[in-house]
Amino acid sequence: MAMSPTMASVTGMATSTSTAAASKGMSGMSGMGGMGGGDMSEANEPFLGMQMLWNWYTVDSCFISRTWRITSKGMFAGSCIGVICLVICLEGLRRAQREYDAYLVRQYHMQNIQGRPSPRESISKTGDIEANDNAKHDAHQISVIPKSSDSGYALVAKPQRLVPTVLQQAIRALIHMLQFAVAYFIMLLAMYYNGYIIICIIIGAYLGSFIFSWEGIHISDA
Repeated sequence: MAMSPTMASVTGMATSTSTAAASKGMSGMSGMGGMGGGDMSEANEPFLGMQMLWNWYTVDSCFISRTWRITSKGMFAGSCIGVICLVICLEGLRRAQREYDAYLVRQYHMQNIQGRPSPRESISKTGDIEANDNAKHDAHQISVIPKSSDSGYALVAKPQRLVPTVLQQAIRALIHMLQFAVAYFIMLLAMYYNGYIIICIIIGAYLGSFIFSWEGIHISDA
């Protein structure tokens, strides 16, 4: 049975439409397959971001930057030892700050004591301070307080204040800056919530305090 020209044209249009829809569906499926493959490849990559939950990751963990990526257990052990040493260095910087301040105080006393008479020598038996330059300087550091007993007068030292020079203050600020930088770096490591790293920070704080806080304790007279 022969088809009319109108029916033939309609049949050709339907065939071309179905062919285009089929090719479009195949391309969509291939695109979805590519997207799925990309997701799977990204899932296989290690997580390099900051963990906000407590974890015990060792190998494939990452700290601070992509270059600090743990690729073996030996590298992770070395990182733990490095964290302990870093906290110990922080305690050492704190001790250095105290020692430098004590050095400035000792230097101040040595400069003021050399070439000056004893405060008792510049005070007469009646408690009057002699009118000389040394005695006037001593008057700013001691007070003469009468006592109820027959011994006369007692000398009471006034508090003194040391103002560092520009160079001395620059050194004190440098030590403080190093403390701040190391402490901030340790805080960033702790924010990864890695149990091993946090334990190493605690161990480093204990060892650093044991080493650098082992100093004399001042006992004031009652």
